Amino acid sequence: MSEESRTSAATSDDNAPQPTAKMRRRVTGLAIAAAVGGFLFGFDSSVINGAVDSIQHNFALNAVVTGFIVAVALLGCAVGAFVAGRLADRWGRLRVMLIGAILFLASSIGAGLAFSAWDLGFWRIVGGLGIGIASVVAPAYIAEISPRQSRGRLASLQQLAITIGIFVALLSDALLAGIAGSATQQLWFGLEAWRWMFLVGVIPSVVYGILALTLPESPRFLLANGRRDEARSIFQTLVPEHDIDRQIGDIENAIKEDQEGAKAKLTGNRLGLKPIVWIGIILSVFQQFVGINVIFYYSTTLWKAVGFTEQNSLLITVITSVTNVVVTIVAILLVDRVGRRPILLTGSVGMALSLGVMALSFAFAVTKNGAVSLPAPWGPIALIAANIFVICFGASWGPLVWVLLGEIFPSRIRGKALGVAAAAQWIANFLVTVSFPALAAFSLPFTYGMYAVFAALSFFFVYFKIPETNGMALEQAETLFANAGGRGRGPQVRSSGDSA
Repeated sequence: MSEESRTSAATSDDNAPQPTAKMRRRVTGLAIAAAVGGFLFGFDSSVINGAVDSIQHNFALNAVVTGFIVAVALLGCAVGAFVAGRLADRWGRLRVMLIGAILFLASSIGAGLAFSAWDLGFWRIVGGLGIGIASVVAPAYIAEISPRQSRGRLASLQQLAITIGIFVALLSDALLAGIAGSATQQLWFGLEAWRWMFLVGVIPSVVYGILALTLPESPRFLLANGRRDEARSIFQTLVPEHDIDRQIGDIENAIKEDQEGAKAKLTGNRLGLKPIVWIGIILSVFQQFVGINVIFYYSTTLWKAVGFTEQNSLLITVITSVTNVVVTIVAILLVDRVGRRPILLTGSVGMALSLGVMALSFAFAVTKNGAVSLPAPWGPIALIAANIFVICFGASWGPLVWVLLGEIFPSRIRGKALGVAAAAQWIANFLVTVSFPALAAFSLPFTYGMYAVFAALSFFFVYFKIPETNGMALEQAETLFANAGGRGRGPQVRSSGDSA
């Protein structure tokens, strides 16, 4: 797209009829419904938190096997995310959503009734497949039904749903353990409380499945498959009548351009992939390599080191998850006003500084009877730094990576590219989760210092590689990444020979 065409498009967008209040409510409702997949994502990632000790005791597991059972679902997530894009491009977003819901439903029941550690591990992988699928399809669907003026805010609902899922999982774990007396005690129908922690997942999986059967299909998927009348009927409920033809024309032109240029393939001349695919992969990896899931998977060790009792550790984690929800809402309110780049850059700085303080704090740690403790004032400092880190992540990299992944890929490869990027995110999550116990045993200052280095590197990656996409039509935003190897501070002009 030439600079003149881009200016014309922007002017056209500015002069375009605005959606009615009813249309805005409609598109918001669709985005919220799709984001239930994010809720499953967050729920599954944290529900095992309250069950770990009981699982280890019930099945007589050593630390290595226990850690593997905790992390193995992430491998299923990586596979689910990788195949989801291809399935979504072939079968449609809604059918793939339904598959994800069924897999998570089966996993919730199977894990709750598991008779051995390996049986539990199998069902964790099945659930991971479903969550990986949801992690790809939800942001793609939201991006494809959202108008440009509110796309950032609506895409951020995915991360908000993830944080709410984390909160609900931790809260339900605490409530079930409290009702039974402990996670190992029997609760209802002769089943221990830790089993009910998994069985609760039946409820959101059924809700997600019902939504998948009732939502309209993505207009972009319909247009890509020649179903123009169906796409038009959906657009009639989302955008003003006088703007429908322009919306359809923009998407059809983008699809045609992608077909002629890239032939819907991800392969390219940058280590076997297109540069834009690497942009998505690196964004996903940075989101995980700052160590955010260490706070939610292994926070008990940190809080005990600070001086809290084991009984209060789960409560503190619940409070942290609430903080994560609140700051994510703040990010949603700001993303379409402030823009993507300023929020990401600020978040990177905040994460690097807070992680650096945590590394410094644990340099003063002492070990007594095999337990790590922090002398005053370093214990409270580490606690404050950890929560500042959660705030900085939740207000920036948490939601905004999903926003960018939903809008940087050309429409024809969006499903596949999102699958690759999300798979990379799950693999990075797995590596962080599995490696933390060994790294912590080696050196906590080194571990948190390493996460701080990744946070600092994320700043430079955004500064040099990520352009601002705020307020642009989805197809227009894609063109900024056409020359993905260049600096990201200004728009990049696509020449006739460029491919995304």
